[in-house]
Amino acid sequence: MTKIAEITSYLEQIAPLHLQESYDNAGLIVGNPNTIVTKVLVCLDSIEAVIDEAISIGANMVIAHHPIIFSGLKTITGASYIERTIIKAIKNDIAIYAIHTNLDNVYQNGVNEKICQKIGLNNCKILLPKMPDQDIGSGMIGELSEAMDTVKFLNHLKDAMSLNTVKYTDPIKSKVHKIAVCGGSGSFLTQEAINNGADVFISADYKYHQFFDANNEMVIVDIGHYESEYYTIELIKELLTQNFTTFAAHCTTVDTNPVKYL
Repeated sequence: MTKIAEITSYLEQIAPLHLQESYDNAGLIVGNPNTIVTKVLVCLDSIEAVIDEAISIGANMVIAHHPIIFSGLKTITGASYIERTIIKAIKNDIAIYAIHTNLDNVYQNGVNEKICQKIGLNNCKILLPKMPDQDIGSGMIGELSEAMDTVKFLNHLKDAMSLNTVKYTDPIKSKVHKIAVCGGSGSFLTQEAINNGADVFISADYKYHQFFDANNEMVIVDIGHYESEYYTIELIKELLTQNFTTFAAHCTTVDTNPVKYL
C-alpha cells in the first residue's frame, strides 16, 4: 500500500517545491498525506470534470500540472469553478496535487525535456539557468540531428506534437537547426533564445506585439498553452508507473483546454 505522502515525496525529489516560482502553488492542495492511494488520475487541469472522471474510475488522487488554487480563497460557496472543484474533491475524498513550475524548472524529467524528446532535439541544455546550477532554470535549447527546411520543420513540429495549428513569425532562414522551447507562457525568454542563437523558439501565450520581438533574428512559434504542456500528462504517468506498483495511474480522457479552434 502506498500513501499520498510517498508519492508526493517521490515527485518532489524530481521537482523540489522550492524550485517553483513565487506566484505558484505547487504541492498538495487537497487531501491527507497519510491516505492510502487506490488509483491516480493525471491531468493538466484539475477542473470539476476531471474530479467526476476520478470518481467514475475509483481514483482517490488527482495529480495535475496546473494548481486549481493560485491565490487564497476567502469563501468556498461553489460560486466559481475553482470552488466547485474543491467542494467535490473534498466530498468524495479525492486528493489534489499540483506539480507546476517546479517541474518546468528541472532539466531531467521536466516539461521542457519532454518537448525536446517529442520533436527530436539533441545536445539539450537549460535556456536560462538559475546560477550556479546549470540543470535548473527556464526553457531549454537543443539541436536537430541535421538542419531542416523551415517550413518542413514547422510541419514536423505539428506532427510530433499532434497540433492542429501553429502561429509563427516570418521564416528568416531557409533552414533551421538550433531550437529553443518553453512549455506554457515563455515570451519572457524571447531575448534569451535569440542570445543563445536559436533559429526557432517554441512556446505559447504570445501577445500580438510580442511577435515583433523576434526582430528578424529567429522564428517565434506559438503552439498554444495547453498544447505545449499536454505531454506533461504522459510524463507524470510514466514516472508513477515506473516507480510504484501498488496502484494504477491513468491519463485523463477529459479535454481541459478552454481554447477551441474552428
